[in-house]
Amino acid sequence: MNASTSSTGGRLLLPGQPLSVATASKPQLELGLGTYSRGDYILSSLVGYESRTPSTSSSSAFTSKAPSPSTKGEVVSIRGVENRFVVPRPESIVIARVTRVTPRQAYLSILIVDGQPCGSSSSTSSTFVQSGLGNHAAGEGEGVDFQGVVRSQDVRSTEKDKVKLADCFRPGDIVRAQVISLGDARSYYLSTEGNNLGVIYATSATSASSTAAEGEGEGANTMTGLGGAGWNISGNPMVPISWNQMIDPVTGVVENRKCAKPDSI
Repeated sequence: MNASTSSTGGRLLLPGQPLSVATASKPQLELGLGTYSRGDYILSSLVGYESRTPSTSSSSAFTSKAPSPSTKGEVVSIRGVENRFVVPRPESIVIARVTRVTPRQAYLSILIVDGQPCGSSSSTSSTFVQSGLGNHAAGEGEGVDFQGVVRSQDVRSTEKDKVKLADCFRPGDIVRAQVISLGDARSYYLSTEGNNLGVIYATSATSASSTAAEGEGEGANTMTGLGGAGWNISGNPMVPISWNQMIDPVTGVVENRKCAKPDSI
């Protein structure tokens, strides 16, 4: 394929996929960021789009073949997908993890804002956000930028004076909430008053302790004490049976939560 003019491909490439040009293309091509050659093919090493720009030098350490002095080559590279550094705003819907619960409010670490994953921490955003390396699944910068608080009066719209936060959230729960205000300098104020807001994922606190007690005797107390509600690795995922209760389908134990209405209902 002749690549005499600068262009940008419209096809999204994944690592290992071949570009639309080969090492034998004329004029000679220089391998830029996100590309490598194997045999006669130029392959992508990043997720992004093919981009070709005029070469600024007659030779390069990344040149696939030595360019002819009479031929001005091009640099082929992969232009990564632009990262959107989202910021919570009033009325934004967020997905957050409960980190701590007190009698007056629950503290959450915001993971997703309006369907977009949050960026890495401010101390590493210049590295991770620009390079696209931030990854909550790998434990990098998990919600450290944005913290949220659900106050007892913002849990539900009725009987607010009777709310017990320990019966609504537990550490480790994944919650869908709405931003109601920017709060203070440290946290956003969140609300779970809507039917579609509340706990969307939780594990049972009793399944791990009961299993350990049957198999290890005294050793069960140690594991249970270190784990705590919501953090037990062997806890079973629970399913909602009402707006304020979830059940462990394995053990049948019922626990209190402020549940979000399932999307399937």
